[in-house]
Amino acid sequence: MLSAGDAAPDFESVDCGGRPVRLRAFAGRRVVLFFFPKAFSVGCTEEIRHFRDNQARIRELGAELVGVSVDKFETQCAFAKQQNVDFPLLGDADRRLSGLYGVLWPLVRFDRRVTFIISPDGVVEDVIKHETRVYRHLDDVLAALQRRAGPRP
Repeated sequence: MLSAGDAAPDFESVDCGGRPVRLRAFAGRRVVLFFFPKAFSVGCTEEIRHFRDNQARIRELGAELVGVSVDKFETQCAFAKQQNVDFPLLGDADRRLSGLYGVLWPLVRFDRRVTFIISPDGVVEDVIKHETRVYRHLDDVLAALQRRAGPRP
């Protein structure tokens, strides 16, 4: 798994709106790239809702959201629609992106619940891991982004 200080691997995918999603396209902005195990599961639904409901705050702090799971594209899109998500959710059924970031559980081949905060110049700044305490991802992301943004006026 990648660590803070590592270069974030570039990737290219397509979101549910048919738009290309490339890490390099976010150059100059932070990216909150979060991996979750399974669309429609209870914990993942809770996590997605936390990020969705705080998307504006995350953007205020200078970051963009991208979510990834090993679900098929169609499943991910149905999940995004059901949860009214407008940030990119990527299906990674071939596990290519999950492999690049080293987040796959070895035997079950699902994503670990891991969030990477990637700097505007493409370096991993923070790695957040909480398998069962899903609410902690949002809390830790907001705290990390706030530290980097400095005090609010």
